[in-house]
Amino acid sequence: MKILITGIHGFVGGNLVKALGQSNEIYGLDIIMPEKDGVVRTFSWDDFDNGFVPQVEAVIHLAGKAHDLKKTSGPEVYFKVNTGLTQKVYDWFLKSSAKKFIFFSSVKAAADFVPGDILTEDIVPNPVGPYGESKIKAEEYILSHPVADKQVYIMRPCMIHGPGNKGNLNLLYGVVKRGIPWPLGAFENHRCFTSIDNLCFVIEGLLAKDVASGIYNMCDDEALSTNDLITVICKALSKKPYIWYLPRGLMNVMSRIGDILHLPLNSERLTKLTENYVVSNTKIKKALGVDKMPIRAEEGLTQTIKSFVNTK
Repeated sequence: MKILITGIHGFVGGNLVKALGQSNEIYGLDIIMPEKDGVVRTFSWDDFDNGFVPQVEAVIHLAGKAHDLKKTSGPEVYFKVNTGLTQKVYDWFLKSSAKKFIFFSSVKAAADFVPGDILTEDIVPNPVGPYGESKIKAEEYILSHPVADKQVYIMRPCMIHGPGNKGNLNLLYGVVKRGIPWPLGAFENHRCFTSIDNLCFVIEGLLAKDVASGIYNMCDDEALSTNDLITVICKALSKKPYIWYLPRGLMNVMSRIGDILHLPLNSERLTKLTENYVVSNTKIKKALGVDKMPIRAEEGLTQTIKSFVNTK
């Protein structure tokens, strides 16, 4: 199969090339164009605008503006990239001979926090902030332009991780490595993650099988608490976990003091660190005809953390 991957030089793009490159003809579309093993050619966005990108059978649209935790980017950047670029690529797909389109949205397009026990695809989207809002606008554009003879998949992954990942897990790893105790042990929250191996498994399935178009959540089968995650990191480092179970009331008071004094622990950060975000992946497993994902959540996280150990 000839496949076009946008954002091919990113973390997910590189892993998809490894997973798909052996038995498919991969083309890339990105802002940078170095040669890459397993890729026939990477095109620039100017090439795309000028009609130089060849016809393919499937498009995987990864390119986008990631969630900026430091809040240094204005809202217009998110909408220009996450919404505008998706519209451009999807319009090209509609006019092309390609039969499958896979768009990487985010669970944050559905909800900034999970109402109830578990997030399913049936939720009425209510994103908060420009990242989620720009992603849902892209989804709405795709859904408003249905096509009968093509298959279109909107994927909503939870936080994606794997060897080489530089995201939030890396930051938490750094805290644990320095021996800093985790003070929020009393908050037994649970969150879902997406192992890069499970992600590649899902995408391979969507390309190979006759799966109905639609919106699909993507995550590992198990939700883990932050305490579980601290323990996984400590095992990888051969360290004893230091988890402090300080009273929740005390931590709430300290976070409000942090709001006033502009300390690292403030109310917003406490909420993000301790909230539940459990997501259902039942729909995508049923669509692919599988009972479980190939990689367990703890196994995938251990692989990711060990990659930090080996590179630092």
